[in-house]
Amino acid sequence: MQKKMIIIIAAIVVLFFALYFVIDYKNNKALEGNNPYGKTNLEQATIDQLNDPNYQNQIVPEALNEKVENGESVTVYYYSPICVYCKATTPYLVPLAEEMGVDMVKLNLLEFSTEGNKYGIQSTPTLVHYEDGKEVARLEGQQEKEVYAAFFEEYVLK
Repeated sequence: MQKKMIIIIAAIVVLFFALYFVIDYKNNKALEGNNPYGKTNLEQATIDQLNDPNYQNQIVPEALNEKVENGESVTVYYYSPICVYCKATTPYLVPLAEEMGVDMVKLNLLEFSTEGNKYGIQSTPTLVHYEDGKEVARLEGQQEKEVYAAFFEEYVLK
């Protein structure tokens, strides 16, 4: 009886190690492909979104800072892959931006949390439009599709 218990426990331990290595291998393969973040120690929620079409067009903080400081017009969607409101908003906001011809970059605050402080981001999702090095407009929290469309028309596509 005791021998059977040891064998069962050993089998469970081996299975856990095997599962760990399979997940680690899968994550490493994902990082080899489409990784716009410039770092390899990504959170699992970010890794899970790497190939999702709604989470392309990422911007890293250095590139965003450069665009804002150079006075370029840029529309930024600040989000977190673990935010339930972001998960609900992204599937209709991203296609809307594409349909309207808006180049909306995305900044993942799970990976770059300190960047949110620099731009005064209090919650996610937040949509901000910058022009001439200054914030022109902001929408915080989950909004209806029509509100985002009006935002794009008034501030981005003018």
